[in-house]
Amino acid sequence: MVMMSVYEVVDMDDDEYAKLIRRMNPPRVVIDNDSCENATVIRVDSVKKDGILLEVIQVLTDLNLIITKAYISSDGSWFMDVFNVTDCDGNKVWDKEIISYIQNALETDACYSPSLRKSSVGVMPSEEHTSIELTGTDRPGLLSEVCAVLTDLGCNVVKAEVWTHNARVAAVVHVTDGATGLAIEDPGRLATVRELLCNVLRADGDFRKAKSAVAMGVTHTQRRLHQLMFDDRDYERRAVGVGGSTAEKKMSRRPEVTVMDCSEKDYTVVILKSKDRPKLLFDTICTLTDMQYVVFHGTVSTGSGEAYQEYYIRHVDGLPMSSQPERERVIQCLEAAIERRASEGLELELRTEDRVGLLSDITRIFREHGLCVRRAEISTSGGKAVDSFYVSEMSGGPVEASTIESVRRQIGQTVLRVKQNPSTQKPESNTGFLFANFFKGCSFQSFRLIRSYS
Repeated sequence: MVMMSVYEVVDMDDDEYAKLIRRMNPPRVVIDNDSCENATVIRVDSVKKDGILLEVIQVLTDLNLIITKAYISSDGSWFMDVFNVTDCDGNKVWDKEIISYIQNALETDACYSPSLRKSSVGVMPSEEHTSIELTGTDRPGLLSEVCAVLTDLGCNVVKAEVWTHNARVAAVVHVTDGATGLAIEDPGRLATVRELLCNVLRADGDFRKAKSAVAMGVTHTQRRLHQLMFDDRDYERRAVGVGGSTAEKKMSRRPEVTVMDCSEKDYTVVILKSKDRPKLLFDTICTLTDMQYVVFHGTVSTGSGEAYQEYYIRHVDGLPMSSQPERERVIQCLEAAIERRASEGLELELRTEDRVGLLSDITRIFREHGLCVRRAEISTSGGKAVDSFYVSEMSGGPVEASTIESVRRQIGQTVLRVKQNPSTQKPESNTGFLFANFFKGCSFQSFRLIRSYS
């Protein structure tokens, strides 16, 4: 137990006092495989602090767990949350190592820091690689050109993630020196890398400024991609004909976002209906958090390929949304957040021995066969490369089977395999307003979603 005098408490600043409260009331996590028939139930009770909801979701999604339901309540100074999760195959989580990791990560305050948490996708300062961030106008063959420049400069890509949306592209790329396998630290060489990559990004008459930067922060990679695209204003819709693929221009299955007032309790209500997919909850909460909104209450449900999310939010200044332009901007940004990771296209998975220039060769073959990379996840471990590419025809249309077979013959039949095409999944349908009557004649003190699972 922490014992302090009244004088010591008075002398504390707000941040120190908050840390003291968290030490005296550490997070409590219960992982339950008995109360729900088809999911593992994870209950989290904690002192409320900025960004805690996103931090908890990040821990779960980094483990590739699927969140099928969620109940959120964080009024006053306490945070209570319930998640129903499964593994990627739809089964409960029985792995003792994963359960132990979740317990330790969520109950240890230090593990909320990205610099201390192990993550399959997090970006951290490292002596083993150099991180480069890129933004610019998307076009067919761009990834191939970027990879070719890096190879020519003696850089080996060991990890990368690339997103495209609304004719824009953002990437976080981890590179090493091709000869030594170590991080690149020479300022002159890094300046040359940045300059040449910017030239590539501007090669097609970019009407916005292309950006290339060496990343020094500790921001989670996928959160950073959201931030890069948000800063690049990819949420702004442009007229047909101004870049982008046919699939993007003709996108008809767009998410439905509604923003309304809840005047009785001084909240803004945000309702999202969309096609379900992995990490959807992370993407929406990440965007709300980075736009400086706090989720006080919410519910999430999924089923039959559909997802429904409902949040009661305020700005960090404690006020609900006050103007129609603000509401419209939130709608645009949440739509973009959902769409960025939901790239239309055929998923190809590459597994092979890693080598310098491998990514340059693979993306060149894609380009030569008329394929455009819409999204990519690149990783290497133990000398092995495991890469996923979402590809379409240059026009944005579906890929012909003959094209894929030709690519596989050139790369290697056992090296490249075709995974499920995401466009074959069922479209979304409307779901009811789950909290429609919740606030009428009800106080937050009686809100006990946690109890229903105990």
